[in-house]
Amino acid sequence: MKVFRCDHCRQLVFFENVRCVACGHPLAYLPDIGVVGSLDPAEGNLFKSPLPRAAVGGYRLCANYVTNDVCNWAIPADDPAPLCRSCRITTVIPDLDVPGHREKWYKVEIAKRRLLYTLLALKLPVVSKENDPAHGIAFEFKADPKDADAPRVLTGHADGVITLNIAEAEDGERGRVRALFGEPYRTLVGHFRHESGHYFWDRLVKGSPRLDAFRTLFGDEQPDYGEALKRHHAAGPPADWQQRFVSAYASVHPWEDWAETWAHYLHIVDSLETAAACGVRLRPPRPGDPALRAIPDPLDEEFEPFDDLMESWLPLTYMLNNLNRGLGLADGYPFILAGPAVEKLRFVHDTVWAARAS
Repeated sequence: MKVFRCDHCRQLVFFENVRCVACGHPLAYLPDIGVVGSLDPAEGNLFKSPLPRAAVGGYRLCANYVTNDVCNWAIPADDPAPLCRSCRITTVIPDLDVPGHREKWYKVEIAKRRLLYTLLALKLPVVSKENDPAHGIAFEFKADPKDADAPRVLTGHADGVITLNIAEAEDGERGRVRALFGEPYRTLVGHFRHESGHYFWDRLVKGSPRLDAFRTLFGDEQPDYGEALKRHHAAGPPADWQQRFVSAYASVHPWEDWAETWAHYLHIVDSLETAAACGVRLRPPRPGDPALRAIPDPLDEEFEPFDDLMESWLPLTYMLNNLNRGLGLADGYPFILAGPAVEKLRFVHDTVWAARAS
């Protein structure tokens, strides 16, 4: 994530902010130029941005910004759609008449927008199912039925549709499930990054020239997924999973290995972009190197070699985890990346950059 500032007073602002706390100007994310910008009211319901790259005709606020207060994205004025690019791909929302649902919807939309920011910055294909029913993506946010005997909503992906149980928006519920399954990490943005991995496996690997290389690294995905999941729940991960996978759940099946690795790659890209934007510099990896080394921005237009990313990522996680421990918090990145897991991350990196170039 980049570092954003109010264009009127230069106050630091966050990706989710809707108003500058210093000067009071309204803020919105401008997806056409990829920044959070401050706005000036214009004629009608339009706003103007002082940024030189901003849409000349101005912007409208997303309908979910104006009427539901769950979005902070803007739409170029020449785009007639009432919803922003992010909200258009949410096709099912929970019943807002139920107390607490609006707040949960707000939280899951925040996490989804962070996913979308990274996907768009990586120049990956993000098309709605409305525009491309066969290959597009859609999000459905659902609540469990009131009938306790009815099937619960399962978070997952199928044919381009990512479904999320909005109970995951509750910190207590995520903590309960995390403890139940012995997970070191469970977040909303982590869910979205994982499920998007299943979607992009279909888009970038399935039936592509990369499939054989995928099977060499991750294994053959053709054996029955359901049976693999049953074995995992019955026996748990293999004893040596940490030597081969980014997480225990990645050992279930090659599809889950890919999705977990994909999610970790997005963790890496987003965190390194933030560190680079904040000017973080690291001590040189070798004694005697002349100066501190700046963290590279992994979303720069030029290809960033994977080895350079990892050279920054590992010391950054050490710093992150030690900062968290100093505050009495759990490790921010509670994972160990063994050699085979790193090679899988390299495959994801190369797949992403191949898609950018196509």
